[in-house]
Amino acid sequence: MELNLLTLNYTTEVDIDRSRDHVVQLLEDSGNFKHWQRGLMSLRALTGEPGEEGSQREFEFRMGKRHLVMVETMISKTLPETYCVTYDAKGVHNIQKNYFAELAGERCRWICENEFQFSNFPMKLMGLLMPGMFKKQTRAYMADFKNFAENGTTVSEA
Repeated sequence: MELNLLTLNYTTEVDIDRSRDHVVQLLEDSGNFKHWQRGLMSLRALTGEPGEEGSQREFEFRMGKRHLVMVETMISKTLPETYCVTYDAKGVHNIQKNYFAELAGERCRWICENEFQFSNFPMKLMGLLMPGMFKKQTRAYMADFKNFAENGTTVSEA
């Protein structure tokens, strides 16, 4: 993990006991997001066709007492191999590159590279003092997705 006052970079990965095509199909369906993105309250399209390059969506999350709104922008998409998005929220810009590798036995490896750029003092301080929190959150989402893809388990309370 690389860290300075302005950026935080890390990579996480998870092996999923499903084919790459199945994994990508589940990830592309925004109706599935509630099953693996804890705290997701709402999702709405802002511009373009959702999931297409240049499109934007707004995500709203409740994380404990915190309320988070972020805008996703689809940068590039060459599925089933890769897709790249950015997420913008107050004080932070996240560039996320996702790669999907086929493994033997109808398995898939999801590799997620993240670069967080902090633009205000509170977020810079959080990135400096608690960098592991960002990686832990990414790992939790990936583990929840794996559990949903393999077992149909949902994190949704609805």
